[in-house]
Amino acid sequence: MIKDIKIAVLIDGDNIPSKYISEMMEEITKYGTPTIKRIYGDWTKPYLTKWKKVLLEHAINPIQQYSYTSGKNATDSAMIIDAMDILYSEKVNGFCLISSDSDFTKLATRLREAGMVVYGMGEKKTPDPFIVACDKFIYLEILGGSDDNDKDEKGRKRKKSNLYNITPKVIKLLKNSVDDAADDDGWAFLGDVGTLIIKKQPNFDSRNFGFQKLTPLFKSLPQFELEERNQSNSRFKLIYVRNVNAK
Repeated sequence: MIKDIKIAVLIDGDNIPSKYISEMMEEITKYGTPTIKRIYGDWTKPYLTKWKKVLLEHAINPIQQYSYTSGKNATDSAMIIDAMDILYSEKVNGFCLISSDSDFTKLATRLREAGMVVYGMGEKKTPDPFIVACDKFIYLEILGGSDDNDKDEKGRKRKKSNLYNITPKVIKLLKNSVDDAADDDGWAFLGDVGTLIIKKQPNFDSRNFGFQKLTPLFKSLPQFELEERNQSNSRFKLIYVRNVNAK
């Protein structure tokens, strides 16, 4: 992944809980530098009170958008218009759209058509069309987030359950991706496999299954074997993976 891209972070304050803010901003820095940070909502409404407390801490610029018409989401329109203005300003080369709303599907598609890298973040309820319109989509639930609701009656943090089980469909995705990236002996560089998986399924993340990295996820599965290879002039080793039936 490109580490030095400039990212515009646009947050839909209407449907994203403020408890995720620290983890969201930390996650974004893995992919680039957040140079523009804006959150959209009607700040006269009481449901955004929790957001007001954390905006200064993370240098996020609140954009006021009144709800002019009942039943219409003015916040979405303001965020979309701003995104296009930022696109044409040529100040960034990537966007992070934070919302669980499928209304941003067309925006993500348009930004990618313009050559932008588009990351999406939202809760598990996010509709598939928005997810697949992004280059990569991260579920907020795997990032954690501090909230009293995440603690038991003694104040201890509850252990978060995995979003998904490793189903036959997931195994098929992994096996096919290994095959697609493999050499004549069936071995594939794990970095290439990971990149290919994201292209096929933008919301794929090893953390969805309880693993911080892709390597331990593959190691936990009997359908694959892994091999470490030394690099010349480097103390780091490369990880290769092969389907067990590829021997």
